[in-house]
Amino acid sequence: MAAPPEPRRIGVLGGTFNPPHLAHLLVASEARSQLELGRVLLMPAGIPPHKAMPDEPGVEHRVAMCRLAAATHSDWLGVSELEARREGPSYTVDTLREIHASQPGDELTFIVGGDMALSLPTWREPEAILELARLAVAERVGARREEVREQLAVLGGVDRVSYVEVPRVDISSAALRQRVRSGRPITYLVPDAVSDYIDQRRLYS
Repeated sequence: MAAPPEPRRIGVLGGTFNPPHLAHLLVASEARSQLELGRVLLMPAGIPPHKAMPDEPGVEHRVAMCRLAAATHSDWLGVSELEARREGPSYTVDTLREIHASQPGDELTFIVGGDMALSLPTWREPEAILELARLAVAERVGARREEVREQLAVLGGVDRVSYVEVPRVDISSAALRQRVRSGRPITYLVPDAVSDYIDQRRLYS
């Protein structure tokens, strides 16, 4: 009888990725390195429940851009369409349960920014999220560890939280969309393949 496969350590980085940019890739890379993850999945949301979606080009475009962004790091970085294919709002707890159902042996780490970690108690079934996955908090200015610990203490999951130190890179998807609308370049802010995709399809123009 064959031995069961070794459990993999998988990171899940969710977001709208509208568009994906180099700061997203930096967070994924630092989480992989500092937490010794075997693989990181970009998880573009279909309909995010906690965030408005301005300038939505269509989820199929956001998935395609994520695939282009991940292509040059395919040995460790991938893209999941679980949330993009789901009808209705994309709740993290449902996503983690679905991954567990299909890959029960994998150890999951859900990667979020410090601002999102502070809001975790308001998410759907936050206690269940911390049972299904470890939480990796990519620290940003304005969301200190002490604040995160205080917010998550009520969920009883402080021991399930790790912190990822990420160099400060001031890139936001909203600013990139504005640059495109203004006819300004986004070179060196997104992967070249993503920039070409946006230009060829006149997204955000």
